[in-house]
Amino acid sequence: PRLLAPELRKAARAFAAVIVTGPRRAGKTTLLRRLFPAASYHLLEDPDLGARVRADPRLFVEEIRTPAILDEIQNVPELLSYIRTRIDARPSRKGRWLLTGSQEAPLMRGVSESMAGRAAVFHLLPLSVPETPKVSPFLGGFPEVLARPAAAQLWFRSYLQTYLERDVRAVAAIRDLSAFRRFLALAATRNGQMLNRSELASPLGVSVPTISEWLAILEITSQVLLLPPFFENFGKRLIKTPKLYFVDPGMLCHLLGIDSAAMLERSPFLGPVFECFVASEIVKHQLNGGRARSLYYFRDQQGLEVDFVVPAGGKRITLIEAKASRTVHPAQAAPLLRLAAAMKGYQTRSLLVHRSGREKSATTALSGGAGAVPANELAGALISRWPGKRRTGR
Repeated sequence: PRLLAPELRKAARAFAAVIVTGPRRAGKTTLLRRLFPAASYHLLEDPDLGARVRADPRLFVEEIRTPAILDEIQNVPELLSYIRTRIDARPSRKGRWLLTGSQEAPLMRGVSESMAGRAAVFHLLPLSVPETPKVSPFLGGFPEVLARPAAAQLWFRSYLQTYLERDVRAVAAIRDLSAFRRFLALAATRNGQMLNRSELASPLGVSVPTISEWLAILEITSQVLLLPPFFENFGKRLIKTPKLYFVDPGMLCHLLGIDSAAMLERSPFLGPVFECFVASEIVKHQLNGGRARSLYYFRDQQGLEVDFVVPAGGKRITLIEAKASRTVHPAQAAPLLRLAAAMKGYQTRSLLVHRSGREKSATTALSGGAGAVPANELAGALISRWPGKRRTGR
């Protein structure tokens, strides 16, 4: 079962509409159809249905049997205003409109204009480790990949082709899709690094504004995360550039030409791929709980860097370092402890997340109060009880 399911059920009892965004093939439609089996289903990506809806959207909305699942609503965004009219006619009826979309930003513009106060919005990413132990840094979390891992590389090739042909062209009028494909591969080599648009533009022979536009497309279609630096300086001079991470480590491996788990073990990209895996699991943990994404990194101009800074509400902060080794050493926690000491007025906890071994292991204590956590136990560590009330830096 998907961890987002209870949040969707709860929202369907409180809102007239429920909207689920997220990357193509992450499982949005499957989840809604399983949760609401009595709902009628309408795929708005179907050319014939799309043409009929655009010809007379009012008639379509008036005749539709609710509850209804409208799949890939971004294909006919003008429907939202007609749905709003039908909702407002009977505002006490909840959970009647169940919408999905693969392009978050354009869809959310329509929602904010037409559905404010009428719709609960959620974001579904591919499967997470707590949902299935099959998720891994090499395979990622797309359900169809995990169902048929032997065909993973064929699936990713097909996905990229579909993604380029449908989503990219739908979002922007890109003439040269082959250049965009090369951009994807180049961006994969920069995963986990601070974003330098000039370094991406130069090898491709395109302008920096073009790179910015292409990165926006990757964000809109939920293919990458741009992690901002943490916003407080604690008396330090900070780096202000975002970091680039792919949402799915399996897609990242495919773009890097890593076609087996054994090849990943030998790859110089093992560290960045594992960082991508950890970042993705943190964000999935937040979104699956119905919360907004809240993830940062920290780096100052003196070279102190911590991979992930995770606000936990109030003045609590979880600091995380991702290490691709299966064996951890106390010295690896040094950046975590240095930053924790500088975060005056915050309650912090420091976690060193490492690759899981063959045997199941639990969180272990390192020096200075940091904990070592195997990656498959990260979600549990994020929801574990905070120690005491002590605040750092006092």
